[in-house]
Amino acid sequence: MVLLAMLVPMAVLLRSYALEDRLAQAALEVQATESVVSGQDPGAVSGYVEQINTGDGIDTTVVYPPSATSPDGLVIGPPPAPSEARRIVQARNTGTARVDDVPGGSVVLVPVSLGGSSSGPELTPVVRIFVHTPGLESDLVRAWLILLALGISLLVGALLLADRLGRSIVVPIGRLARYAQQLGDRRRPDRVPLDGPPEVRELGLAMHRLVDRIDVLLERERAGIADVSHRLRTPMTALRLRIEGLGDAAERGRLQADLDALQGIVDHVVREARRSEREGLVPATDAVATLEERVRFWMPLAEDQGRVLELHSKVAEPVAVRASAEDLDALVDVLMDNVFTHTPDTAAARVTLQAMDEGGLRLVVEDAGPGLPSLDVVARGRSDGGSTGLGLSIADKTATESGGGLTAGRSTLGGARVVVDLGRA
Repeated sequence: MVLLAMLVPMAVLLRSYALEDRLAQAALEVQATESVVSGQDPGAVSGYVEQINTGDGIDTTVVYPPSATSPDGLVIGPPPAPSEARRIVQARNTGTARVDDVPGGSVVLVPVSLGGSSSGPELTPVVRIFVHTPGLESDLVRAWLILLALGISLLVGALLLADRLGRSIVVPIGRLARYAQQLGDRRRPDRVPLDGPPEVRELGLAMHRLVDRIDVLLERERAGIADVSHRLRTPMTALRLRIEGLGDAAERGRLQADLDALQGIVDHVVREARRSEREGLVPATDAVATLEERVRFWMPLAEDQGRVLELHSKVAEPVAVRASAEDLDALVDVLMDNVFTHTPDTAAARVTLQAMDEGGLRLVVEDAGPGLPSLDVVARGRSDGGSTGLGLSIADKTATESGGGLTAGRSTLGGARVVVDLGRA
């Protein structure tokens, strides 16, 4: 825009300068021609006019009034247009020079006094100078080409400079962005070099400090949980030894079961604390293979009970979802445990896998049991079946964290139907 604002008016101004330069040349030409006309006969004037009309944008014509030898007047040089006859007569009669704008340029008319040989103004010859408007045949084109080359050079130079300045900012910020995206991977990426403008270097330094602080906090958390786990194992081992020394077998079995549950909870807490280290902040798993394998894991139990368990997979290709393999196994275990626990042994069950249009995978578990209770089955800690009420709540959490959700309803088999949508990775 700046180049256009500069070059376009300059090109127009050059055209005006070229016309003014021709008008100045025409003024000098008038003076020279006037001196020739006033002191020479028409033959000498004709030779002079032919010599000076070289096609440089200025045409000189000498118009003599009618005489005995030339009743219609004598015109030496390029003939004027018929519309100029009146102006020539006015200039001859008034004895006053004039400049008129005509199509294609300007006309300068200057009457030339012949001194004593002239009997009246009507017999005065008139010097006509036609100044052509500068066009493509003049030096103006060369000037315009120079301006155009200058504008292109300035534009290319400005683009190169802008590109260098932009790269000095965009490239370091792009490296920082890629570094930030890789922070959720299992392996911490190598630090990016701090270069670019001072603001970008300051941003990179702040990001490195933030990552260091997060690493320290995570390491302290893991170390603290591991320390708690280690400290709990000693009293738990002592309790196990004392339980084994009890004489009452029923009481010993009950306490051992409670202790095993406590041991499982401690192990689960430790595994959850180290999950981000194993899986990264954004896990990704092929849900089709993982879910199919886990459903087949439950099929032997269904055969033992005489239960029909069908697996329908409508997905031919792998589908990566935003969940870990461990969470998907736990999801299937929760849903299948509900089927095996809360339905008769002969109640059929069906598991369907299908891809979603927006990406991700849909898992549908149906059974021919009594169905789900009327209360909110995904509410944490609520159950009317004698359980803790955490099963479907855990499944709903896995689905929600993946970018999907869980819904429950009535199946065409007559029992419960649980639909789990898993978001794509």
